[in-house]
Amino acid sequence: MKIFDCTTFYSEHLMLDVRFNILNEKVDKFIVVESLFSHSGKPKKLNFDIKNYQKFKDKINYIIIENEPEGLIVNQNLSSAEKRLNSLKRVEQSYDYMSKSLNDAEDNDLIILSDNDEIPNLNSKQFLNSKKNIFIFEQLFFYYKFNLHYDLMNWFGSKACRKKKLMSMSWLRNLKNKQYPFWRFDTLFSKTKYNNLEIIKDGGWHFTNLMTAEKLYEKMSNFGHHNEFDESGLKINDIKNKIENREMFYNHFLDQTNPNKWKNDYKLKIINENKLPLYVIQNKEKFKEWFA
Repeated sequence: MKIFDCTTFYSEHLMLDVRFNILNEKVDKFIVVESLFSHSGKPKKLNFDIKNYQKFKDKINYIIIENEPEGLIVNQNLSSAEKRLNSLKRVEQSYDYMSKSLNDAEDNDLIILSDNDEIPNLNSKQFLNSKKNIFIFEQLFFYYKFNLHYDLMNWFGSKACRKKKLMSMSWLRNLKNKQYPFWRFDTLFSKTKYNNLEIIKDGGWHFTNLMTAEKLYEKMSNFGHHNEFDESGLKINDIKNKIENREMFYNHFLDQTNPNKWKNDYKLKIINENKLPLYVIQNKEKFKEWFA
């Protein structure tokens, strides 16, 4: 069995370096997709440079999206909902490009799909011993720093399945974190319920927003939900204060339509370093800026 790790790239050099180093032992091919447009539709330069990843260059398949997807809603005053629909079409386009790079994958090869800050634990005993075809990795959730833990919830980030079971990359990304027992016959013909799915409990790490306040503001202004962030009123100094005070700025327990979701002062916890990937611990001096 070969493992294909698929992700998109904007400008997250730190996270891509960490991802490659952690997964390199297990992964046979890294598929990295970068677009000349942000999710908000702004033209951008290409930020990925294979010269920065010479150790992994023979495993990396770097794919460039040069054009916007068809069917975008175009007018001068897009509503928030229309901006979101356009973002989803750009995300879908990146998944389509990934799919085209899997032609040489065989039926039993494993296809992993993650944001680049969602790193699956491929050394998990549960994962290694599983006979399932579909996997969701339940991951520890970190904010701003490698060791600042958001302890109220875990993150169901990386998704994976055997090539023979892959319906589409969008289907894989949108899998719900729900396992069904073998006796549930309604799973036999369902496209949303699966008894051949396993949730990997020690499934890795979600290292989100490890960047300066300026970079984080740029990210939030251009990511998939940029339309919602635009309405939050948060500025660079607000984000800087949140990082300095080790406080969340987003409430994951409120409905996405609730404007108060951008108001949160929950304090992040410093986690024991033995919960972190070995590569990060061994290179703590290199990453000292990203430890609390």
